[in-house]
Amino acid sequence: MTEECLFCAIVAGKEPASVVYQDEVVTAFLTIGPVNPGHLLVIPNQHAAYLADMDEEIGAHLFTISTRLARALRQSGLRCEGVNLFLADGEAAFQEVFHVHMHVFPRFKGDSFTLDADWSVRPSREELDRIARQIRRG
Repeated sequence: MTEECLFCAIVAGKEPASVVYQDEVVTAFLTIGPVNPGHLLVIPNQHAAYLADMDEEIGAHLFTISTRLARALRQSGLRCEGVNLFLADGEAAFQEVFHVHMHVFPRFKGDSFTLDADWSVRPSREELDRIARQIRRG
């Protein structure tokens, strides 16, 4: 835990949160800036600013709990026609709080959430293979 991290303060009980799940590894609570009602954040209890800082077992548990909470959202009675899982890793990826957190939020047709990109880009197979080799070397 770090003194200046808001999410660490929530885990420690020093900041308020509407907690929906907590165990020895992760905590899940409602965000104060929801896309839709029921928007959850699932965080590791142990501070990790980035994915690379987080133990793989903790990451696996975080994903397991995120999928369970996605199921709970669908069964909750809240408006939920779908669910998004979203994790931003790094400032360029729109991470704002530097403590790993998975967004789990209900979606419905016509809600305000958008993800915009140029989906028309179609690299050649050679380019995809080159990129795949580069990633494998990493």
